[in-house]
Amino acid sequence: MTRIHLTVDGASVADDVEPRMLLVQYLREKLGKTGTVIGCDTSNCGACTVHLDGRSVKSCNVLAVQADGAEVTTIEGLSKNGSLHQVQESFRECHGLQCGFCTPGMIMQSVDLLNENPNPSEEEIRLGLEGNLCRCTGYHNIVKAVQHAAAQGSSTVGQGAQA
Repeated sequence: MTRIHLTVDGASVADDVEPRMLLVQYLREKLGKTGTVIGCDTSNCGACTVHLDGRSVKSCNVLAVQADGAEVTTIEGLSKNGSLHQVQESFRECHGLQCGFCTPGMIMQSVDLLNENPNPSEEEIRLGLEGNLCRCTGYHNIVKAVQHAAAQGSSTVGQGAQA
């Protein structure tokens, strides 16, 4: 067992973990962060996307011990004070989901994309979401949701929900 210390959704945590435990397993099984979805276990689908020190990563491709000392934000950590994050709200308003399985990863990747490029073109959005797969929507409303979030004030996208 290896002792790790990290911050998850603003809370400090310390745990003993198996060195081979994946970050997605740690988040779901040890911390109950079930919004982080296990999709393919091969880093192809992006459903498990979280932010590690502010950048999106596929948590099925990161060992929990690699996150030692880091700050992790999950889909549950995006909302603040009972209010959805602007990207979450935009996905809801623009119907950027159907079954919802890919939605947490899509949202986490979209937040990272908008932090890097606050006013992306449709092509830049599609390229930015390329590593996240959706089997239901055809991506049209997902792209609309990201455009809507950008139009709502991309300068606040990385800062959680607006007051």
